[in-house]
Amino acid sequence: MANKEKLMESELYNPVRTYFENLGFTVHAEVMNCDVTAMKDDILVIVEMKTSLNLDVILQAVQRQRLTPLVYIAVPKKGSILFTKRWKNLCHLLRRLELGLLLVTIKKDYSCVEEVIQPVIFDRNKSYSSANRKRKALLNEVHQRSGDYNVGGSNRKKIMTSYRESAIKIAAVLTLYGPCKVKFIRETTGLTDKAGRILIDNHYSWFKREQRGVYSLDEKALNDLKEFSELFEYYKKQY
Repeated sequence: MANKEKLMESELYNPVRTYFENLGFTVHAEVMNCDVTAMKDDILVIVEMKTSLNLDVILQAVQRQRLTPLVYIAVPKKGSILFTKRWKNLCHLLRRLELGLLLVTIKKDYSCVEEVIQPVIFDRNKSYSSANRKRKALLNEVHQRSGDYNVGGSNRKKIMTSYRESAIKIAAVLTLYGPCKVKFIRETTGLTDKAGRILIDNHYSWFKREQRGVYSLDEKALNDLKEFSELFEYYKKQY
């Protein structure tokens, strides 16, 4: 049976049973609403099986943790989703919940089970440390914004970032004074470290290089800045 064909949950059972039997466990199916139970000495493992990794099976698995800390979710291995952002986020959630994950491959001539996540205690300190660079970037972005110009949950509006706000500051200066030297723009806006790079990168196509070290405002900027008119007018008054 090829993995491209739609599998039923029951088809996952034999590979999962064989996997745990090879590890020395005694395996039973459908015991008190648990899809699979595996026992070895005093060790109890519970496996919940689903054809896809979703909230329903995660909720089931969390309930099983009241019976044993060793709880796995078993799903078919689908190569097309293993590298998606959603899959990575789901795997992170399983680690946070201390749930294990088994990927089951079923083909015509063989089947196998891979343990990709172990049901072990989640190391919050390690997780926090690994995200330290993102945390610093987040704090830096917060500190560089002069105010709150966005609406939480928006996904169709352009977000006001510190970079965009800096570009608006430069646009305000060029609107007021016409073509300016980079040095004057730096001194007027206070963007001593960023103004030159923003002008050179010209990420929004707002600026025109008139000559070496001198920039003016492109007509495109005036149209784009209508969306940020309140902030644009604010900085024009400041300069």
